[in-house]
Amino acid sequence: MKRSLLVAAALLLGVGAVVAQQDVIEQSHVLMKANGKSLGGTLSPMARGDKPYDQAAVDAALTQLEDSAKKLPTLYPVSLKGAKLEGEYAPSAKIWDDKAGFDAQVAAFAKAVADAKAGIKDLDSLKANFPAIGKSCSGCHETYRVKNG
Repeated sequence: MKRSLLVAAALLLGVGAVVAQQDVIEQSHVLMKANGKSLGGTLSPMARGDKPYDQAAVDAALTQLEDSAKKLPTLYPVSLKGAKLEGEYAPSAKIWDDKAGFDAQVAAFAKAVADAKAGIKDLDSLKANFPAIGKSCSGCHETYRVKNG
């Protein structure tokens, strides 16, 4: 009887860990899609002149990116290292192998967003501040993301 209870408890803990891991993966995917929408769907088209400048949309995009920068460090627990993730891209093992570098990259992204949030007041300031956000975002992807397949 005790053995059955221990086996059942172990199975439940294992299932709970898998569910928690899937939740973190889903949060990461949702966050990255929102970043893509803020950068590629709002800020970049405005900076290029493909969309009219809209301060409310800029503020919303920057607020989303700021929130993302706060959440990023929590979305890559050690339990994900080596996990086979679905989708076109997956986190690189370098996230965990070079935790200090990853944390520094996230901090650079957060600073670029904070600077932009404080400095963007019109189209000219968007054009001046947007490249730093894009550079910090792509810099992290180049090092800490791998293409599946």
